[in-house]
Amino acid sequence: MSDANDKGSNGVNPEKDLAASNLPGQRGDQGEEIRVQRGMFGASNGGDTSGYGGLVRSVRLPGPATRPYGGWFDEVADELEGALEEQGLVPENAIEKTVVDRDEITFHIEREHLVRVAQTLRDDPALRFELCTGVSGVHYPGDKGRELHAVYHLRSITHNRLIRLEVSAPDGEPHIPSLVSVYPTNDWHERETYDFFGIVFDGHPALTRIMMPDDWQGFPQRKDYPLGGIPVEYKGAQIPAPDQRRSYS
Repeated sequence: MSDANDKGSNGVNPEKDLAASNLPGQRGDQGEEIRVQRGMFGASNGGDTSGYGGLVRSVRLPGPATRPYGGWFDEVADELEGALEEQGLVPENAIEKTVVDRDEITFHIEREHLVRVAQTLRDDPALRFELCTGVSGVHYPGDKGRELHAVYHLRSITHNRLIRLEVSAPDGEPHIPSLVSVYPTNDWHERETYDFFGIVFDGHPALTRIMMPDDWQGFPQRKDYPLGGIPVEYKGAQIPAPDQRRSYS
């Protein structure tokens, strides 16, 4: 019996596009390499039991985009730069780079100018990004000098648009200005990002832990945070903590 159900006339499964461009997260040699990951989950102490311990791949961040960005991205970028110039601020001093990746636009902002840029995006009639849906923390230990990133998701209800702002800070000085004065709902989001990543949002009205106990040591979502855990006893069997289990590699 032929395998016609599985393959096309040329022997290629028509349901599977094997083009490299269709694979998730593939950047080739493009973008900035921040580290080389070994193993499926980056475990380096024998804790990777997935069977992919020999996998080696580069972790890259998307590089800056060049004009034209396409669609309404250019309109937003032009209006933002023009509005900053009207305030006497050179756009290049505030916007480190603009990234267009996977049909999304992200403005990387110098942290000292974050509040002014956010307020401009909110108040300018041609921009009107009235809503910040939250701030996400990211930790890249290999991104030297800017290991901690805060990513803000801004939505314009007026123009039905979505952009991101990204700000970085070094591990040794994890300070980023608070945006609570511009987007009051960030009160809770900044507390959560502080709790899990240790980013200190200067000017926040009450920057305290929101999920972990007040006396908790460390920041659990940083990539250098120990896996840890506690041993569990189940019907007389002792299950060790995750970082103490055997390796199958």
